[in-house]
Amino acid sequence: MLEIEYEFREDDLVHFNELRLAQNRDMQKKILHNRMLVPGVMLVFGLFYYVYYVDMVTTAYIALLALAWGIASPFIMKIDMRRQFFNKYTEAEKKALFGLHQLKIEPEFLLEKSPGGKHKTPWADMLRVERHKNYVYIYIAVDAAIVIPRETVKNGDLKAFAKQAETMIERSS
Repeated sequence: MLEIEYEFREDDLVHFNELRLAQNRDMQKKILHNRMLVPGVMLVFGLFYYVYYVDMVTTAYIALLALAWGIASPFIMKIDMRRQFFNKYTEAEKKALFGLHQLKIEPEFLLEKSPGGKHKTPWADMLRVERHKNYVYIYIAVDAAIVIPRETVKNGDLKAFAKQAETMIERSS
C-alpha cells in the first residue's frame, strides 16, 4: 500500500490551530468586537474630553492610542493564542508530536509511526481529507487532524497518498 514520510514541526501545529481559529465564527466575532469596541469607547472618551476641557492635545493622544489599539490588537491576540497553543502540551507531548512521521495505508486502518509510537486509526473513524496549498489534513475528529506539510515530505507521493486515503474513508463510511 501507499506510504509517506514527513517531518512535523511546531510551525505546522501553529498553522493548523490558526486555520481552525480562522474558521471559528465565534472567535472571529470576539476579535472584531475587541478591535472595534475598545477604540470606539476610547474615542467617545476623547470626544468628551475635548468638549468638556477643550484640550485638543490630550484628545489627539487618546485618538492615536485608540487607532494603535485597533491596528495592534489582532497581532497581540495572535501572539497570545500561539502561546496558549503551546501551553496546552507538556514537554513529553511535544517530543511525541514533533519529528519524523510515517503514514502507511492499510486495508482496515491508517498506520502512523511517530516519535510518540505507533497508532492505528480505523478508516471508519476518519472524517475527511482536505487539501490546501501547503498542507494536507486527514481529519480524525471535528477539531483534530493528521497534518501533513507538503514541504517536509521526505518519501512518497503525497498527492496519490491523499487520494487513496480519501477513497478509503469514503469506502468505509
